[in-house]
Amino acid sequence: MILVFGKTGQVATALQRQGEVTALGRDAADLSDPAACAKVIEESNATCVINAAAYTAVDRAEEEEALATVINGDAPAAMARACAAKGIPFLHLSTDYVFDGSDDAPWKPDDSVAPLNAYGRSKLVGEKGIAQAGGRYAILRTSWVVSSHGNNFVKTMLRLSQTRDALTVVDDQIGGPTPAADIAATLLRIAAPLGAGQGGGLYHYGGMPWVSWKDFATEIFAQAHRDVTVTGIPGVQYPTPAARPHNSRLDCARLTQDFGIAPPDWKAGLAQILSELEVT
Repeated sequence: MILVFGKTGQVATALQRQGEVTALGRDAADLSDPAACAKVIEESNATCVINAAAYTAVDRAEEEEALATVINGDAPAAMARACAAKGIPFLHLSTDYVFDGSDDAPWKPDDSVAPLNAYGRSKLVGEKGIAQAGGRYAILRTSWVVSSHGNNFVKTMLRLSQTRDALTVVDDQIGGPTPAADIAATLLRIAAPLGAGQGGGLYHYGGMPWVSWKDFATEIFAQAHRDVTVTGIPGVQYPTPAARPHNSRLDCARLTQDFGIAPPDWKAGLAQILSELEVT
């Protein structure tokens, strides 16, 4: 039995659509109580655990870093220790925000980390705790997650296009939009091999080709047949409480090497998202 922490988020929703999983919402497993999460694992008959739950309010985390760190750091570490004690694999999602976004080269899993914001710091605490737990694990760092479910950039752009015919969008942050459906498929695909001793550790999984937020928005409107003029602006003209990295390019070669999984084509994923939203 694959036990999933998270029930209503983008990846958790996709996992439930694609696999035979038992998904736990906050009522059954509150990540602000790490010991309770560990106990759920200890008392379960799980053969694998996937943590798809997180504190994801990047800007609010600047004011709630302690809570974000418990949810994104302490809880995953406690889950990983419980999995190690049971001898089952633990899969976890992390983020491009553990990097400072300097330079233009794609980030490799073992590159130096230096988060720019509280959210990134909280996720890094989780990564370190999982690595120290002593069990079999895979951490999938991903970027710019999108789907037909929940809150994300695609849905925001579509909503704005209903009342606006011109938008300004940041054009100096570059990364890979990553469909939640592809993330879920990858997690389900690597779970069994990971448990059998194949691979393990840190991986990157981000959509290709790399793109700016501005060019991503342009493609969304093109596929959705929305007549919206998109003008690029530098990130400094769109200030937010939490700093964002300029370079979120992820090098996904290790995942391909260990499991034969290539980065997803986000344009194809976008087409599927728009189909699910019945946007034509």
